[in-house]
Amino acid sequence: MNTRRQFLTTAALAVAGSALSQNVVAAPKRQLKKAIMLGTLSIKGTLAEKLKAAAEAGYEGVEPHGGMNQQEVLDALGSSGLKAASVCCHTHWKQTLTHNDEATREAGLQGVLTTLRDAKAYGADSILVVPGTVSEEVGYDVAWERSITQLKKAVPLAKELGVRISIENVWNNFILSPIEAVKFLDEIGDPIVGWHFDIGNVLRYGWPEHWIKVLGKRINRIHVKEYSTEKMKNEGVWKGFDCDLTEGSNNWPAIMKALDEVGYSGWAISEQRGGNIFSGLKTLTERMDKIFAM
Repeated sequence: MNTRRQFLTTAALAVAGSALSQNVVAAPKRQLKKAIMLGTLSIKGTLAEKLKAAAEAGYEGVEPHGGMNQQEVLDALGSSGLKAASVCCHTHWKQTLTHNDEATREAGLQGVLTTLRDAKAYGADSILVVPGTVSEEVGYDVAWERSITQLKKAVPLAKELGVRISIENVWNNFILSPIEAVKFLDEIGDPIVGWHFDIGNVLRYGWPEHWIKVLGKRINRIHVKEYSTEKMKNEGVWKGFDCDLTEGSNNWPAIMKALDEVGYSGWAISEQRGGNIFSGLKTLTERMDKIFAM
């Protein structure tokens, strides 16, 4: 009797253990798709050849610039099998939305509108836009008002096309905290405008996981980028980017946990050094896989 009881107990534990093991194996995988920013894809060749190399390295998408030859981009996407993960505005640094010259601000707005149309043509539902810059000549309050005014002008076309405008946090002396970012979006007042969160750009003055928690569902896209605060302190702020993915100061497990908690899924776009040779591209995709599994 004892032997039979022991056998049944052992069998029950084995079944339970097997079920638990199956549950662990069946745990949902993060729904993140790898893409690369075209500006960092600097291998030699035509656009079609570059996109083909990215696809062979394991990328699923690319982030082209606005204002490119539409047919060339469409042909390269078609031949490579890559999708347009986002489109980066091509005018936002030179023709800033906060410039003192009204004609320059208008040119910047037209660049945003062109990028929206390009995104629609490529099948992307989000564009990356730098909201402007603060400088000695352009005050913070002035930049705030001008940027919001110009972006509101782009909202009707964005809604007509079904393409979101996603503001990127960059080193522009403007919108330096996540709480401020939320206030900025709230003042624009339309959910068609959200955030393109650049992970590496934050480490100069904060922690990416804090930003993710505050921005939450407003995040439309993410840039996967590394930064070393140690290099920043010892060699200068721009040297902080001189490190490989997973070898800088990002706390990737905390970042992934924060993205999980806000329910982020979709495109994760690499903006990272290493895209000048095929082996570098392959290493980047492998390191992105490693990060996504953390």
